Amino acid sequence: MESTITGEFATRREAELAVEHVVQECGVARGDVFVQPAGAANSSGTQPAGADAKAAPAPQGREKLEGAIQVSVDFHGDEPEKIADALRGAGAKTVRTK
Repeated sequence: MESTITGEFATRREAELAVEHVVQECGVARGDVFVQPAGAANSSGTQPAGADAKAAPAPQGREKLEGAIQVSVDFHGDEPEKIADALRGAGAKTVRTK
C-alpha cells in the first residue's frame, strides 16, 4: 500500500531525529523522506533546540522560529502505523496519513 505520512515538529532537532528513526529503524530509503517548513515561512521550527539554542538569553534578530517543520515519508509497505509511531516518538505534534 502506498501512502504519505507527515509529521509536524516544533524544532529542527526533533525533525532530524525523526528522519534518522524512519530511515534506520523502519528501513525507509532516505530518498523517500522529505523535510520542509510546514508553512510559507522559511523556518527552523517554533522553539530553539540543539544548535539553534544559544547561551545568550537575548535573541539576535536573525532567528527564523516562525513555524513548524514538516517531515513527510513516502511509504510503500503494509505497516504505515510503524512510521507514524516513529514520528510521534521523535516528538511530532501532529501526524497524518494520505
